[in-house]
Amino acid sequence: MADGADPRVKLPASAAPGEVITIRTLISHPMESGQRKDGEGNVIPRSIINRFTCAFNGAPVIDIAMEPAIAAAPWFSFDMRVPEAGEFRFAWHEDDGSVYEVTKTIALA
Repeated sequence: MADGADPRVKLPASAAPGEVITIRTLISHPMESGQRKDGEGNVIPRSIINRFTCAFNGAPVIDIAMEPAIAAAPWFSFDMRVPEAGEFRFAWHEDDGSVYEVTKTIALA
């Protein structure tokens, strides 16, 4: 698990049934491609967020695979039609198996 990883999510607190909302996510993470060397000449192991997922009430919404060229703070924005009140579960998966999760709820307006 990387020190300083900080996942953040922004979405409305409520929405009308069928309304399209915009969801914004960001995770600050010290991405390391595995191609740099430290001061002693040793290769710094690869450590990136390689997958981002979002589910709503248990149903998949988005699943993104990322490669070493991804930014140190991957930011995603996507729209979704909200059918009902419920819970979003966001997960960022790191190379070492660590998972950073955030849950957010949305109510009906």
